[in-house]
Amino acid sequence: MEAKFLLVGESAVSIQMGDVISLEVNQKVRGLMQSLLDDPVDGIKEMVPTYASLMVHYRPEVIRYEELKKEIKKRMENAGQAKEQSSIVKEIPICYEGELAPDLEDCARFEDISIQEFIRMHSEHEYYTYMLGFAPGHAYKARFEEPFHFKRRESPRVKIPGRTIVAQTNQSNLIPFPQPCGWNIVGTTPCEVCDYSKEDPFLVHAGDWVKYMPVTRSEYDAIRRDVEKGTYRVNTYTRKGNEKAVK
Repeated sequence: MEAKFLLVGESAVSIQMGDVISLEVNQKVRGLMQSLLDDPVDGIKEMVPTYASLMVHYRPEVIRYEELKKEIKKRMENAGQAKEQSSIVKEIPICYEGELAPDLEDCARFEDISIQEFIRMHSEHEYYTYMLGFAPGHAYKARFEEPFHFKRRESPRVKIPGRTIVAQTNQSNLIPFPQPCGWNIVGTTPCEVCDYSKEDPFLVHAGDWVKYMPVTRSEYDAIRRDVEKGTYRVNTYTRKGNEKAVK
């Protein structure tokens, strides 16, 4: 579809690149954002990528809307799509045991598979991070193989713990802080999803890929101690098609 420009108040515009949630549309969003980073427009303050659109916050005293729209359209012509084939993959540990995964058994039962098979299906494939939203660092991610069939819980919880990993169908999000949520908790990571003591507070960014690495409860506790001491580092590698080059 042709990009749509939607005014959002007096100092923001949303550029809608599509009307479906897909890797292709999201990479158009990221491609436009990268083009605007490479060739900045004076007056743009901030850009926020979502599933299918890019929100641009600007200073109307510096650039008026019609001029901004004209400049963005110029960048669109050179944007193309983000180069998915060279994306970073982050290996994030996850524990699927006990109180760290309160909905795991119910989800496996709904799928009519064993808990071990559920864990394999959830952790074997890489997840693409479409966007961050709802809360700082809250990563919306999806895998493209072996989707589940279960959806949201019938009764959302008023609060779930930070660092939990929730799932529905082919999506699996990282929860940064205690917050309301209607998704199923299938595991917990010992890593901080958002840590404002760091220069870059977010564990995952839009465009990253994530590979969940199952760990036992004792391994989880050990990693958590290292995280609290500031000595734990998430392993990363470069995703190049179906090949993985350790980084």
